[in-house]
This record gives sequence, C-alpha cells and structure tokens, in this order.
Amino acid sequence: MSSIRKAALWAALLPLSALLAAGLHWAAFPAAMLLGPLLVSMAFALRGADLSLPGWTFAASQSVVGCLVALTLTPSTLSALARDWPVMLLAILLVIASGALVAYALMRYGTLPGNTAAWGTSPGGATAMTAMAEAYGADIRLVAFMQYLRVFVVVLTASGVSRLLLGHAAALPTQAWSPGFDAPLGPLAQTLVLVGAGVLAGRLRRLPAGALLLPMLVGAVLSSLGLLTITLPPWLLWTAYACLGWYVGLRFTPQTVRHALRAVPQVLLASFGLMILCGGAAWMLTAWAGVDALSAYLATSPGSLDAMAVIAVGSGCDVPFVLALQTLRLFAVVLTGPLVARLVCRVSGCSARGTGL
Repeated sequence: MSSIRKAALWAALLPLSALLAAGLHWAAFPAAMLLGPLLVSMAFALRGADLSLPGWTFAASQSVVGCLVALTLTPSTLSALARDWPVMLLAILLVIASGALVAYALMRYGTLPGNTAAWGTSPGGATAMTAMAEAYGADIRLVAFMQYLRVFVVVLTASGVSRLLLGHAAALPTQAWSPGFDAPLGPLAQTLVLVGAGVLAGRLRRLPAGALLLPMLVGAVLSSLGLLTITLPPWLLWTAYACLGWYVGLRFTPQTVRHALRAVPQVLLASFGLMILCGGAAWMLTAWAGVDALSAYLATSPGSLDAMAVIAVGSGCDVPFVLALQTLRLFAVVLTGPLVARLVCRVSGCSARGTGL
C-alpha cells in the first residue's frame, strides 16, 4: 500500500473514530473513547485497509491503563478496605471463582479458541484484560468482543436493578469534554516517566504484560505513600483508549467477525451466567455483612469500574464500599488472571495458548 493511500486512510479513520466516540459518549456508553475507534477501525479492516500501529503504541496504552488502575487506590477505598476486608476478600474470591467456572464451561462446551474464553470471561477490568490477553496467547480480538459485550449487558442490567430497587434509574452524569491541557506539569511529568518505564518493562519477554503491571503496582504503592501524584488528563486517556481500540480493531478479518457473531449466543449466555453467580456473592454480602442489596449488587457486578462508579454515585448507595470492592477485585483479577487462565485450561484439557483465527 502506498504511503499516500495510508495517509488518506488515517486521515479518514481519525475523525470518524472521534465522531463515533462522541456519539457513544453522548449515549452514556462506558469506555466510549475506546469503543468508537475500535468499531471504526474494525470497519476499515473489513474493507481491506492494510493499516497497523507500531508495538510501542500498544505498550504505552497499556502503561496508561496501568496508571489508571493505580489511581483508583484512594484514601476512601483504603478506609473501606480496612474496615470490611474479610468479607470483601471472600466476595472477591467468589467472583473470581465464578469467572473461572464460566470460562471452564465455555472452553469445555463452546467453540472459542485456546485460552480466549478464560480471558474473555474474566470478571471486570475489560480494558486491562484486553490489554493483557495478547501477551498470554489469547485472541485479543475475541477477548475485546467478549469483554465489552458483557460490559454493555451488565451496565444495562445494573441500571435496571437500580430502577427496580429505588424506583428510578441511576443518573449518568455528563462528563466534561475539556482536553485537560492545563494539567500540572510536575505530576504529569512523573506520570509520563512511569508510563515510559512501563513501555520498557513491556519489552522484557520474561515479564508478560509488564507494560500494564509495572505502572499499576509501582504507581499504586508510590501514590498511596504520597511519593507520586498520578495525573491523567483527558487527552492522555483519550489517546491511550483510541490506540487500544485501533490496535484491536485493525486486526479483525472477515473470518474473525463471522466467528465472533457465531459466538454471540455463547457469550451472552456466559455473561448472564456470570452475573447470576456474582449475584450469589452479593446475596452473601447482604445476608452475612448487612450490606444493602443495591450496594452489594453493584459491588459484585462483573462490569467496568468506571461504569459501576457512575451508577453507584447516581443511585446514592454506599459509594466507598462499592468502589473499594470493585478496586480490590480489579487488582485481584489483573494479578491472578494468568494463573486462573492456565488453571482453567489445564482442568478443561484445552491449550494454554491461543490458536488464533
């Protein structure tokens, strides 16, 4: 493909991605800035656009996501964790075990390749799971498809549960569209250094997903100790989300899409099965710890942290508890994801490496 044609394709891809992301944002879709570029680049790839992103952009996007995860460790979440850590730990173990059980069923009786089912059904942290999956041999395209289809289902269901329990739907606040160019330079420079360290870590073969894990762990420790102020202005997050979306979307082929569409019934069934099992963890919190039903449900829902935070704030439930449990689960899922995937593969008799499509 000539450089002129590539430049023309990118010139069309960028504004179309921005327009679709803006529309999804206006419609209150979670992760709109990732889904817009992903869907547009997927359409371009299916039309024969031979475009790709260099590997370092994907590693940098992973590092930004790692910083975002580290940023969720706030004083309020730490306080809630210190107060209720035993019951939270039990709930998290139940949720992770539920994801492993659903993954086992998909791998045993479904048609998804390799360990893709294990990563695609991992409960929570959709962006992080998508960013990590490729390093462990899963089909990143199908993982993204499974994760974000489940996020969509969980968000709709959580809004419906809020309406059922409270008599009104949780309000989804309108987010500001300021790009954040006025972010303080000192903390921003510290954050970019951490992102750069993550990119370097991502080049180490012995540290799979190091681009995500190193900023997440180091950033969380330094931030909680007051030694680092993580600053992620919107322009940086938008760029990272868009790069992740393009990286995944541009790798879709007609064969992949046909397989993904055939897998929709399996993925929906797995999503509802996981939600039901996580509902058991919510019942445990209500029955044993006296947590109100809506807070328990939102805290254990296998959706994205940001979407659950928005619904929790709009519903007026115990927000610190919801965010603390969701944050701790996100850390646990990211850290245990590879181990759980290998264990499920071993038990189900499937390959621990993706077969690809």
